[in-house]
Amino acid sequence: MQVWYLGIDVAKAKFDCALRQPDGKHKHKVFDNNPNGFESLHRWLLDYQVAELRACMEATGVYWEGIAEDLAYEGHVFRVVYPVQVKAFGASRLVRTKTDKVDAKLIAEFCKENQPEAWKAPSAQEQALRAMVLRLDALQEMRQQESNRLAVARDVVREEISSHIQWLDNEIKNLAKKIRNSIDDDPGLRQRKELLESIPGVGERTISMLLAFSLTPERFRNARQVTAYVGLDPRQHESGSSVRGRPHISRFGHSVVRKLMYMPAMYTLYRTTWGRQFLERLSRNGKNPMTMIVAMMRKMLHVAFGVLKSGEKFKPVLHGA
Repeated sequence: MQVWYLGIDVAKAKFDCALRQPDGKHKHKVFDNNPNGFESLHRWLLDYQVAELRACMEATGVYWEGIAEDLAYEGHVFRVVYPVQVKAFGASRLVRTKTDKVDAKLIAEFCKENQPEAWKAPSAQEQALRAMVLRLDALQEMRQQESNRLAVARDVVREEISSHIQWLDNEIKNLAKKIRNSIDDDPGLRQRKELLESIPGVGERTISMLLAFSLTPERFRNARQVTAYVGLDPRQHESGSSVRGRPHISRFGHSVVRKLMYMPAMYTLYRTTWGRQFLERLSRNGKNPMTMIVAMMRKMLHVAFGVLKSGEKFKPVLHGA
């Protein structure tokens, strides 16, 4: 069966499509980034009698998720890649023009040449949980901003800011309860929650984030894939005898997950037995504080994945505690 490749360059209001035909030629069209646009895309594919489709899109922001889920639920093989991969691919082909149409064509060619791993659409329960977790994070960020404003506010606006903070506190409390109930009402999520609760330093907010982003053995083969997905995998920059760049994390993955892991890692390092053991070992090796925090973030992801994969609760003896 002949395979067609669909490259999609997505924006907030629309997405550009480049359909690579089996003969190597491309067809282009632009659609609205909404359910009506998704339906128009399906009709367009039917017009060309596309049977075997491989679709590909860059993971930028959240605007790609709607079309990705729609194509996946329609039974098409869908792949999500990092923008840096497509950029490097374009540089290797000496592509000098950057437009939405050119980018869509480049993504289609990248998909054909590299055959990235297929993307698995999250379940409806996971989608709902992720939406609530992201909303809770946004509300807490707004609350912090308003609290900062209140500290320096003039009397004329102080009462209004205080009222807004009170409203945000109520919304945060209600949404946190809704997230908690959503997890407890699902037997599978509740079981995973109980396993994650056994890890010292992993609290309710961290657990809901891990479950919302499906950082589980069902989606990833090993813990290294999880850290790469989050963007906490280490990167070296060395060449010859003169170039010795400082190691750093890739930052290719979800920035939201990295942000939500920061405070739990801080707490675990300084307030738990196994975290202090980890801290002491890194300190003896001369690591600076930020390096130790990032290492703890990565370690916590590894431990959480191991607990979920084994189905056994956290064992302190395995971590020097």
